[in-house]
Amino acid sequence: MPSTKQACDGLVRRVGYDTGRTKEVARALTEAQILPAGSPGVSPDLSPQDVATLMLGVAVDAPLRAVAETVREYRALRREGVPQGAPASISVTAGEQLDIMAEIAATGSLDARALVAKTIITVVSNWQEITLTDTIDCRRFSEGEPGRWMKYGHRKSVEINDGAFCDVINDLFGAKS
Repeated sequence: MPSTKQACDGLVRRVGYDTGRTKEVARALTEAQILPAGSPGVSPDLSPQDVATLMLGVAVDAPLRAVAETVREYRALRREGVPQGAPASISVTAGEQLDIMAEIAATGSLDARALVAKTIITVVSNWQEITLTDTIDCRRFSEGEPGRWMKYGHRKSVEINDGAFCDVINDLFGAKS
């Protein structure tokens, strides 16, 4: 299993994140117990889902003091228009969807990984929204009214090519082609 440092280095190299910001976000998420902490003298072992959480943490563009709570909020976003208490079959959260994508990137079949690699992850930072767009579907996770912008004005977002994320997972977990 890879360490936090290896995950940070992979995200910097493959996704293009800033080195300092990525390491500080990892530290903040570890202190908030969102990412695992190692024991004295031992680096923590991260899962593919932890790497997905770290990727989201850097993408949310929140101040470091608020990054942990912001990641929790983004991971809890429900698919647009799906109310709280809806059946489990339709109420997957954004965090659960990212975890599934990370697991597929690490252990899925070639066809499944190829589909995941074609996904574009859009993280909107001036309101809470994550959009996952692939060749089949566009899944929008937000707390707002379906199909509406949450604020007047522009939409500020970060787009991540999930192919780059799959490359990070492949580098860290040795997914076989």
